[in-house]
Amino acid sequence: MLEILKEPWPWYVGGPVIALVMFLLLYFGKNFGLSSNLRTFCAIGGGGKYSDFFRFNWRSQMWNIVFVLGAISGGFIATQFLKNDEPMKLNAEIVEEVKELGVETPGELLVPDELFGWDVFLTWKGFLRLMLGGFLVGFGARYAGGCTSGHAISGLSNLQLPSLVAVIGFFLGGLIMTWFLLPYFF
Repeated sequence: MLEILKEPWPWYVGGPVIALVMFLLLYFGKNFGLSSNLRTFCAIGGGGKYSDFFRFNWRSQMWNIVFVLGAISGGFIATQFLKNDEPMKLNAEIVEEVKELGVETPGELLVPDELFGWDVFLTWKGFLRLMLGGFLVGFGARYAGGCTSGHAISGLSNLQLPSLVAVIGFFLGGLIMTWFLLPYFF
C-alpha cells in the first residue's frame, strides 16, 4: 500500500484534489496563499506593534495556522515515510549542464548540497544570498499583493486579472533568473 504512495500522483488525481480544495475555500470565503499564513504568524508574534499591515484580528485567520501545521506535518510524513530513494530521472544533457555549473551529483538529491547545504549558508556569500533572496521574495510577494501560490491557484481560479499579470511576472522572473542570473551565482 505504501509503495503506491511513494510515486508522484498523476495530474488527473492531483488536479482535481487542488480544484476541490479551491472550491471549498471559495465556498467558505477564504483565499489561499502562503504569504497570508506568514502575515498571520507575524501578527501573532506582535508584528502589529511595528506595522499596521500586521494589525488585524488574527484569530479570524486560524485556518491559516491549521493549513501551515498540515503542510508541515504532511511534509514530515512524506519525507520520513513516503520518500522514494531512487534518483530523479533527468535528461542526460541537463545532467551535463548542471555538472558544468558545479553540482557534482545532479538528480541524487531534491536540492543539491552545493546550493542548499548548511556549509553554503554558513559562508558570508551564502548568508548574503539567503538574506537577499528572502528580502526579494518577501518584497515581491507584498508588492504583488500575494505569493505565487495565492495568485496562481486562488487568484486565477477567481479569474482576477491582477493575478494573471502577477503570474506572468513570476514566470518571467523565474526564466530570467534561470537562464541569465543563476550561472553567475556559481
